[in-house]
Amino acid sequence: MTDLATTTTSLNKFEKFKAEKDGLAVKAEIEKFAMMGWDAIDTTDRDHRLKWLGVFFRPVTPGKFMIRLRTPNGIMTAAQMYVLADILKRYGDDASADITTRQNIQLRGIRIEDLPEIFNRFRAVGLTSVQSGMDNVRNITGDPVAGLDADELYDTRELVQQIQDMITNFGEGNSEFTNLPRKFNIAITGGRDNSVHAEINDLAFVPAFQSLAEGEKFGFNVLVGGFFSAKRCEAAVPLNAWVTPEEVVAVCRAILEVYRDNGLRANRQKSRLMWLIDEWGIDQFRAAVENKLGYKFVSAAPHDEIDWEKRDHIGVSKQKQPGLNYVGMHVPVGRLQAEDMSQIARLAEVYGSGEIRFTVEQNIIIPNIPDDNLVSFLAEKLLEKFTINPGQLTRSLVSCTGAQFCNFALIETKNRAVELIKSLEAELDFTQPVRIHWTGCPNSCGQPQVADIGLMGTKARKNGKAVEGVDIYMGGKVGKDAKLGNCITKGVPCEDLQPVLRDLLIQHFGAKPKDTPQ
Repeated sequence: MTDLATTTTSLNKFEKFKAEKDGLAVKAEIEKFAMMGWDAIDTTDRDHRLKWLGVFFRPVTPGKFMIRLRTPNGIMTAAQMYVLADILKRYGDDASADITTRQNIQLRGIRIEDLPEIFNRFRAVGLTSVQSGMDNVRNITGDPVAGLDADELYDTRELVQQIQDMITNFGEGNSEFTNLPRKFNIAITGGRDNSVHAEINDLAFVPAFQSLAEGEKFGFNVLVGGFFSAKRCEAAVPLNAWVTPEEVVAVCRAILEVYRDNGLRANRQKSRLMWLIDEWGIDQFRAAVENKLGYKFVSAAPHDEIDWEKRDHIGVSKQKQPGLNYVGMHVPVGRLQAEDMSQIARLAEVYGSGEIRFTVEQNIIIPNIPDDNLVSFLAEKLLEKFTINPGQLTRSLVSCTGAQFCNFALIETKNRAVELIKSLEAELDFTQPVRIHWTGCPNSCGQPQVADIGLMGTKARKNGKAVEGVDIYMGGKVGKDAKLGNCITKGVPCEDLQPVLRDLLIQHFGAKPKDTPQ
């Protein structure tokens, strides 16, 4: 690994403070921080290094921190959800949780003095938040219906967990991978519809059959370099490599080591994996990975098995296990309150097997519900709030955190998104879902580039004054033949957005104005 301490004069401030003290080092200081109070902690520890433990200081809510969990493959147990709900309940209305676009969950309103107890409670139920922020591998995504879908080609759950365990040392923290040049996203899909949005990950594995001497064999084609940032957005490119499931963890390790040791560090806007691939070329990058592995890759299979349009998994679906069902519940823009979480855990426990799953669309799946339990499950009051039959705009709505809690966001997103969609659904009839994604700033946490209509927060001008506005993206596609959309209009004031969206929905997505009452 590069000795950063010898090269700090050429590095940006983030690389300098990482060279001075590994982010994971603050794990040993949590008790001290809890006693000191948030405003007495060294600012670099508080504002940056705590992110290595998944703890985020938020200037817009000083004294109230966010904790980002790791939920590999988006899977959680009812027991774990009860613990998270109980943690939030102590903070009353100041606390909430968000499901993220990486099948993950974030807790808001956390006090620093409670961290030691919270971490102990996480550990007791097998949860971890380690290495979930800053220059680490983020939550590893997999198919939300892995092990349930009769048409899946590979059950991703065990592989995703193995990757997580390798990267985080079984949730305790692994200093081998705590100093990447920038954050790193990994996804692995074993289904036919690209439920993980493989193309926007730094490293992705998509199912593919290879013709070998011994016959057709299942494995994965490898994609590298996909990312969104304020500076640049790129779809992942083929590595021209096909790997077996048994090779996946070692390939992840090798690619991370190559990136860790050679990635660009001078300019954080040019530090994601794709910038290294650009500098080296894909052939040199692949050769470096092969050198780490100690063998040559088999060339990529001629085509992958992503041949379905993207599913959203909302509603009732039969599992491959006879007599069992999974139910996808729509969670408006992924926002949960403590009591919601308790009720979700109860539903999973009473009607299913005690398992809960998250999707990249910020929704929840309760699996393993017997046929005999379905009617009672669907009559539960919580399904009035988290419906299985949302409107055609509502069901595909995604939003980042927005200015309510995030200091990077230029506009408020979640509440505005929900209200605007309600108004549009009251005005228009739809024949198909339309995916609308909101993001509060160019960092693109809400992924507007993969949406039918993407809205990116910006500052607009109206009547000579600066107001909250959006840049509008269109043309993003997920699932089969996925691609990124392009910006079509800039600087639309949010207060003028409804008629603009109305026209786009009518012109491009077949929406019809509702009949005027007589």
